[in-house]
Amino acid sequence: MTETAAALPATPALRLSTAPGRWTVAATVLGSGMAALDATVVGIALPAIGRDFHTGIAGLQWVVNAYTLTLAGLLLLGGTLGDSYGRRKVFVIGIVWFAVASLLCGIAPNVGVLIAARALQGVGGALLTPGSLAILQASFAEEDRMAAIGAWSGLGGVATAVGPFLGGWLITAVSWRLVFFINLPLAVLVVAISARHVPETKAPGPVPRLDIRGAACISGALAGITYGLIALSSYSWRSVSVLLPLAVGLGLLGLFIWVEAREPEPMLPLGIFKSRQFSAANAVTFVVYAALGGLLFLVPTVLQVVHGYSPIAAGSALLPVTFIMLALSSRSGALAARIGPRLQMTVGPLVVATSLALFTLIADSGDYLTAVLPGAVVFGFGVAIMVAPLTATALSAAPAEHAGVASAVNNDVARVGQLIAVAVLPALAGITGDSYLHPAQLAHGFRMAAWISAAFCAAGGVLAGLTIRNPSRTKCAETTPQGFNCSLEAPPLRSLEPTTQTEEAR
Repeated sequence: MTETAAALPATPALRLSTAPGRWTVAATVLGSGMAALDATVVGIALPAIGRDFHTGIAGLQWVVNAYTLTLAGLLLLGGTLGDSYGRRKVFVIGIVWFAVASLLCGIAPNVGVLIAARALQGVGGALLTPGSLAILQASFAEEDRMAAIGAWSGLGGVATAVGPFLGGWLITAVSWRLVFFINLPLAVLVVAISARHVPETKAPGPVPRLDIRGAACISGALAGITYGLIALSSYSWRSVSVLLPLAVGLGLLGLFIWVEAREPEPMLPLGIFKSRQFSAANAVTFVVYAALGGLLFLVPTVLQVVHGYSPIAAGSALLPVTFIMLALSSRSGALAARIGPRLQMTVGPLVVATSLALFTLIADSGDYLTAVLPGAVVFGFGVAIMVAPLTATALSAAPAEHAGVASAVNNDVARVGQLIAVAVLPALAGITGDSYLHPAQLAHGFRMAAWISAAFCAAGGVLAGLTIRNPSRTKCAETTPQGFNCSLEAPPLRSLEPTTQTEEAR
């Protein structure tokens, strides 16, 4: 029997001023905060994990990339599941899955088990991440949605800022294992709040067919490509251990495109890439986020191994970035809405490239005020200039009926860029085997990695200048309801204007 939205009881539109509304925001913030906290503190824990398990750089790359791999491969499917079967239901399943995987991470006896558990964490993340924001979009009254999303964004930023302190303290005081165990009480709290206060919503109409073939192909493609690139840390380009997984990954990528072109209800409608603006924005996203992800993977390790920073000090080193983004991101989005995104998408990556070049100072000196803080401050300004216009441009360039897919695609592109960069940058910079445990070798490799990342990020700025176009003022006025900016830091509402179908489904 086909399940439809009509099967759900009518859901009252929540108001932020009411207790159910505030509890719903709290549940989504805590849920998405679990994933954000985990991503922050795992990078700080890498040196301790490497020492405990006596693993080389390839093992640490997989500790990071196993999570990103399954998350990126299943994110689109996770969003579809929530829309089809109930956003609260899939969100809660994702929370429980993430918590169980976190427990497995915390008790892992070796790096192989930890990597497998991290991959399972990514599956949970793919289920809970899309649902976090979708619940707010679908549950709140139209006039309160932006306020709810703003509260979600601001409180999420606070969680990101607290993460390095909390994670660093746990690693220093007890063990890196506690950065995974801390997810367990958070998960219990989120599930309890969700069961009591979060309303269930789903998309109107029949449940669409799930694109299992597409999900399997893209996950396999990312796994093969990532495995081959990480193998470069131990083998040459001509090695079968590199060429075979790369060939399998690229073959599956081609098969994914073929499947999506023929799938009646694809997880990735290829037609959205007919928009040059959408394709260009995602190309810039890939280049810039690859530059950021590759280098930021190395920064906490360099500070701890080369200069003797404690985990909490290393984790807190980039806190100025968080504070600058919290202060300036919304203003950056508003500016892009007035003048168009092209200038900021061009200048932002160039400013970030300057900061990555400044990070080369870390290789020579561990003094925070002269070697770390300048790069962190410039990096914060560059990211604040760039991120909101970049995300908003990718979302607004897609057809309105594919707004949710456009958001997931842009998120996925950023994660895939980071995934590939973490896999390939250490090898390009000469950081292989256990060289990350030797301060002189790591410092030399990090310097090279910083220059490579800076060049790549600058190329992203040039690409934006050549390909991004500012929308006409008329188009902006036509597509943006009163009270909304063209540039939003979150995905757009599923339906910006009430429709008869939507109201009837409710």
